Amino acid sequence: MRNHTSKSKVSVVVMTLTAAALLNGVTGTQASASDSTPRDNPLQQRLNTLVHEDKFPGVVAAVQERDGRTRHYTAGVGNLARKTPVPRNGQVRMGSNTKMFTAVVVLQLVGEGKLSLEDTVDKYLPNVVRAEGIDGRTITIRQLLQHTSGLADYDQKLMSDLFAALHRYYEPRELVDVALGEKPDAAHGQWSYSNTNFILAGLVVQKVTGRPIGEEITNRVITRIGLRDTYWPGVGEQAIRGRHPHGYLAMKRGDAWTDVSESETSAAWAAGALVGTPADLNTFMTALITGKLLNPEQLTEMQKTIPSPEFDLTGQARYGLGLATFALSCGGFSWTHGGLAVGYSTYNAVTPDGKAATIGITSLPRDITDLQHMQAALDTALCT
Repeated sequence: MRNHTSKSKVSVVVMTLTAAALLNGVTGTQASASDSTPRDNPLQQRLNTLVHEDKFPGVVAAVQERDGRTRHYTAGVGNLARKTPVPRNGQVRMGSNTKMFTAVVVLQLVGEGKLSLEDTVDKYLPNVVRAEGIDGRTITIRQLLQHTSGLADYDQKLMSDLFAALHRYYEPRELVDVALGEKPDAAHGQWSYSNTNFILAGLVVQKVTGRPIGEEITNRVITRIGLRDTYWPGVGEQAIRGRHPHGYLAMKRGDAWTDVSESETSAAWAAGALVGTPADLNTFMTALITGKLLNPEQLTEMQKTIPSPEFDLTGQARYGLGLATFALSCGGFSWTHGGLAVGYSTYNAVTPDGKAATIGITSLPRDITDLQHMQAALDTALCT
């Protein structure tokens, strides 16, 4: 369900956390339930575990029931230095959830007849994708959205020096060029998660529309369904605009936390730049699966999945076009993506019958136990 549980993303997490050891940080955490949430609430208990046992600074969550009612949750603190509470429905960096938004825009353009999923990358970006074993004349738009292009993931290279990249501005073509300098992650046609796919998808959108990808996402998705607290950061904008818990980084359990709330998002771009709230993300996912953003034909294409067992810890995940499945302990599955951004991990999903949940943790996972507890929290949110 998460990009960070695949092989390539585990490598990124390891490099990220290693780099974190170079800085000093602040320490200390505490857990607290939302004022209206009983402490014996199963989800609240899961969130408290993330704070009490895993020692994450803070957690913010929202669960939207099938009737549209939303319940909010928090645990821990929003600012370790000041010990302030986690803001209810505070903004977090959405990370790779951005891929769902980018995929929606691409599929809307397909529905408008402005491009085809079977078009090649080279049709819109001639001579851009050329390297040993890689040729944009054979990679389709569908393969970009499905992660079957074989393209290497540029972020493994960038994250080898995380703190040099944290406040550095990158042009999208720089990211592509970094990826083309690396060996392909997989054979052409084989599933392998790579942010490079969605950087190219964003460039294709810009070529077709003549407008920035952030503007297209804003007009076609954010404004269209009324996501008031979700936005595409402006060029060079590193601070989070609204009320938000601070984001932190630590190498391993017991290490000091470093505040990384302010960071450059250009290295994520169409693969991970968005900022928003748990409630907004629930609204987006619900709107998506109920057909408010895509025509039935395009939604069907988005939900055509292939096996992607490395995408989450269940080993049962399947990946469509910027959208994945997450098997539930109570039976059935949900639609998901989730994402990592420096300082934040977001776990989110929506069931086919409309129950949605989003959990934002104010750090990256440090080990497999963190991942297990994060995934368990989402499962609890959807199964209780």
